[in-house]
Amino acid sequence: MNDLALALTRLCRHNRDGSRATQANRLRGLKALATDLHRLGYKLPRAESLKPKHVTALVADWQSRDLNPATLKNRLGWVRWWAEKVNKASVVPRANAALGIDPRGAAATNRAWQLADDTRLADPHMQTALELMSAFGLRLEEALKIRPHDADHGQVLRLQGSWTKGGRPRDIPIRTAHQRALLAKAQTLVGQNSLIPTDRSYIRHRKAFEYQALKAGLSNVHGLRHAYAQTRYAELTGWACPKQGGPLPKNMTSVERRLDRQARLIVAAELGHGRVSITATYLG
Repeated sequence: MNDLALALTRLCRHNRDGSRATQANRLRGLKALATDLHRLGYKLPRAESLKPKHVTALVADWQSRDLNPATLKNRLGWVRWWAEKVNKASVVPRANAALGIDPRGAAATNRAWQLADDTRLADPHMQTALELMSAFGLRLEEALKIRPHDADHGQVLRLQGSWTKGGRPRDIPIRTAHQRALLAKAQTLVGQNSLIPTDRSYIRHRKAFEYQALKAGLSNVHGLRHAYAQTRYAELTGWACPKQGGPLPKNMTSVERRLDRQARLIVAAELGHGRVSITATYLG
């Protein structure tokens, strides 16, 4: 158990709000948050060390794991409780929407957005990683760890397990001239290396990326993955997904439903998910 987990355990013992079940659930949740922060490179010595950047990093990590809105809200509730008990309530925005969590839930909002031509991060490694996220639907971790020279297999981008969530390798089709040009640019920039500069660790570079993205007004880089999924669905089916106003499966013909199912299977595989049901988060 790290220092923060110990501090949060003490905080819970001194503040016994709610039923025993609520207290136990809160303690488990806060200890898990301490583990998440440690994994993300934030080694907080005390509960009072909480800052806005830690809240932002946690939310970005949860979103990258495609947790459902209800889970996000519960976890953020634990963070708010923590912040209030150490007299730092202002560290957490009052509105979930300020952190990219829509209060109406996944069914009512579309988190997808396209990377504009004038969206620029000063660091070329970071900018290229951002463009790879947009062009191939990569997670942030994948976009930083990828070695473009090794991943480029002509017709597909082959992600190694050491770069991906859960260690699952996967192939993503290289379909467009833009994707091909971007890979060429990335290889020119880093040679046979990854998008992490050679003088930085993954954790240090990820923290720097998140800081620069926030400075540029990009609080929801995971939305690029949503946009990729929606673009691929439209290519595979010929119509927009429900998140973009397209038809719901219940209103489709049997032929359309088969095509919808096939497209969702392909999109799930390209995103690195083993369950087709997760596509509801991206597509509706």
